[in-house]
Amino acid sequence: MHQFPDAKAVVRALAPDEPVILNRPQAAARAARFFTSNFPGKSLYAVKANPSPDLLQILWDNGVTHYDVASIAEVRLVRATLPKATLCFMHPVKTARAIAEAYHTHGVRTFSLDTIEELEKIVLACCDEAGNPAEDLSLCVRLRVSSEFSELSLASKFGVDLADAAPLLQATRQHCDALGICFHVGSQAMTPFAYVQALERVRAAIVDASVTVDIIDVGGGFPSSYPGMEPPPLEDYFDVIFRASESLPISYSSELWCEPGRALCAEYSSLIVKVEKRRGDELYINDGAYGALYDAAHVEWRFPVNALEDDLIEGTAEFSFYGPTCDDADFMKGPFMLPSDIQAGDYIEIGMLGAYGAAMKTAFNGFGAAEAFEVADEPMESLYRGDRVDPRSSDNVVSLR
Repeated sequence: MHQFPDAKAVVRALAPDEPVILNRPQAAARAARFFTSNFPGKSLYAVKANPSPDLLQILWDNGVTHYDVASIAEVRLVRATLPKATLCFMHPVKTARAIAEAYHTHGVRTFSLDTIEELEKIVLACCDEAGNPAEDLSLCVRLRVSSEFSELSLASKFGVDLADAAPLLQATRQHCDALGICFHVGSQAMTPFAYVQALERVRAAIVDASVTVDIIDVGGGFPSSYPGMEPPPLEDYFDVIFRASESLPISYSSELWCEPGRALCAEYSSLIVKVEKRRGDELYINDGAYGALYDAAHVEWRFPVNALEDDLIEGTAEFSFYGPTCDDADFMKGPFMLPSDIQAGDYIEIGMLGAYGAAMKTAFNGFGAAEAFEVADEPMESLYRGDRVDPRSSDNVVSLR
């Protein structure tokens, strides 16, 4: 893959009519090293955030050995890309055929669940040809926790309620070599306290069930930095999680896991788009709600933007975007701050799209084509460079003391 110095160099060389994805391997490598060096346990990359084989290889080369896969397609992809990786099938609802293939063909030994029915399905699917149950399973019961401190909730679809957790934990304990409890505080958790609250619920579940727990998986939710969403340092999250987990009544040999997705890959990619038309403060661009900008349209996520023309001299103004399809829903409210003299034919770089952006592109209405190139410059935002100013005031530090 050809590498350019930055987005402006791509525009000068190609003047592209289609969107262009810019990948920064160095940013993903740095994020991987940060997690593997600083999180006090195992870091499982949540593949759904960006399943690019190139990205998977970068993460592996920089110390990420465990991967959170949520479908049999992701199992096959990661196993083909990384034959020695440890795969954990963490979707709580799976088909029996997917479980059996994952276990018998791809060597998956870790599965999550949130019902007795799913437990029974896993146990049966992992039996050998003689009908003998597997003795090497690690089973993680997903507990429902609050998403109140996160930008995107993940509290309603999965997870057993605390009131119902004890019998499920007790039943699961009978069928596994290692028992885990997992949860997800929601995407883009803006305070470490989200994990403190969730781990208190884990404590209650363990006490109620009186079982030995071997794995505590705090899931994902680790944030990245976006306009209007500047989180505390990730070290604060790690410290709070470690101290809260250390006080849990769990096995002396227990492991602490996490499942970062966004935090590992958001800085990996950005996108060059072309302005096709301007109507007042609305810019018609060639990517949108059915492409890499799904979150900008559907949850009004604000991404950093940068105009790539050298002749724009006026101050910034607020703009919204329309994508290229014929659908009125292909609209991104923003506001996106760009020079007020931007016009049709100009180019914009939209940053922090490595998480979910490229992974959610479709070909709806005949759009969706995009070339990809590597660039050598820094991402627009970063939690890992070491030059970021802590956005908190000193009296907002979370403490368990």
